[in-house]
Amino acid sequence: MHKPILGITMGDPFGNGPEITVKALHDKSVYERCRPVVIGDVSAMEYAVRVAENVSGIHMRVRGISSVAEAKYEYGTIDVYDMGIVKAEDIPGDPENPAPFGLGATQLGGEAAFQYVKRVIELAMAGEVDATVTNALAKEAINMAGHHYSGHTEIYADFTHTDKYTMMLAHEELRVVHVSTHVSLREACDRVKKARVLDVIRIANEGCKAIGIREPRIAVAGLNPHCGEGGLFGREEIEEIQPAIDQAMAEGIIIPDKKPTPPDTVFSKALGGWYDIVVCMYHDQGHIPLKVKGFVYNKSEGHWDAVAGVNVTLGLPIIRSSVDHGTGFGHAGDGRANELSLINAMDYAIRMANAKL
Repeated sequence: MHKPILGITMGDPFGNGPEITVKALHDKSVYERCRPVVIGDVSAMEYAVRVAENVSGIHMRVRGISSVAEAKYEYGTIDVYDMGIVKAEDIPGDPENPAPFGLGATQLGGEAAFQYVKRVIELAMAGEVDATVTNALAKEAINMAGHHYSGHTEIYADFTHTDKYTMMLAHEELRVVHVSTHVSLREACDRVKKARVLDVIRIANEGCKAIGIREPRIAVAGLNPHCGEGGLFGREEIEEIQPAIDQAMAEGIIIPDKKPTPPDTVFSKALGGWYDIVVCMYHDQGHIPLKVKGFVYNKSEGHWDAVAGVNVTLGLPIIRSSVDHGTGFGHAGDGRANELSLINAMDYAIRMANAKL
């Protein structure tokens, strides 16, 4: 059985990434399916290991390495490609008495998180890792450090020289892709143009094939209520979205509805198995249904039972999947972060890497 090498970025060192990574790699089955190597700082991972031991009784070790070739991929020991950015004295708190760091976005955290991502992209482009998986970073922090990107997706697009790409969110069998993401809602409406909608339909089709769906069924959500109601509530469906659908179907792409699907029903239908993926017109149109399904809060016990879901960037020359949540600065350092989304992201990366064989 082929076990792909996964390059896993640690995320913001003062966020939840290090402790989530420790918990995810404590799952022995991970090593049965892949060869994980963490891109980050040994100091932060060692701190997270001590917190995990004190809070959850998890026993792990950290091995610092300076190249992927040095990794041994032995369960119980985490191989960390040490970037040497964050020192032990930079980490606030006491692992013997775990508590939230309370730092929030910092220039050092942003610089470190950015450099981890840059390095894992370089490793993937050089063929040293088969897929990349990212923990959360803070957009504010990386901008404080002078790296002016609106998120992981844009960093990946820049350093892989990719023009046509999109974000796919997935939880179990619900998958969504976006025509636009990190822009204002006003600008998002202006970005609904035939060329971009068609590009995203094509990328969605290829993305589904990349995870083993041979004949993807695609829904294309409308932008306006009731898909514009024949132009009464907006003409984007008539002038931009329908022409893109017609062109995609002419190319053999399967769009069962043959027209834009009202956004207030498309996700219920997707959950019912009507489609393999939904093309959404803007950020929240896709993110909200995914997080309603994947994020489960236990009200009576006051904690999250699940923070699940995967973020995959489609259209890149390399594989990138990610957790579908933020850095959790308010709780980072207390050892109670939920690792489920990272495990989901690793599963997707493994699936996509194996599909390329």
